[in-house]
Amino acid sequence: MSEPVYIIYDGECPFCSAYVRMLRLRAAIGDVILLDAREPHPVVEELKQSGIDLDEGMAVSIGGRVFHGAAAIRWLSLMTTPSATVNGLFAWLMRNETLSRIAYPVLRAGRNLALRLKGTDRISSAEP
Repeated sequence: MSEPVYIIYDGECPFCSAYVRMLRLRAAIGDVILLDAREPHPVVEELKQSGIDLDEGMAVSIGGRVFHGAAAIRWLSLMTTPSATVNGLFAWLMRNETLSRIAYPVLRAGRNLALRLKGTDRISSAEP
């Protein structure tokens, strides 16, 4: 049996939440566990302790390997089953490493704007 894949995202971000719900990950990658970075979980705490800033991007953790930000989106795009939807187009575009690195700051800015408009604090600000 393969290692579970943990996808750590901001559950308060409407874009992040919609993205992880729409993912059509290949069955070959095994168990996929979605974790809201705002909720306590050992994997979330481990990432924070290792210095990964979840306000700067979602993360994917599999077998001790962590992909963060643009690298996480690219990894997820490579594991996504192609589809003829907006999600499929996004996945196709994000498979390109250069494009994902260029686009990710724009996506993160959209997330930050959406959180401000909702009146929601950043993840690091919401911690006790």
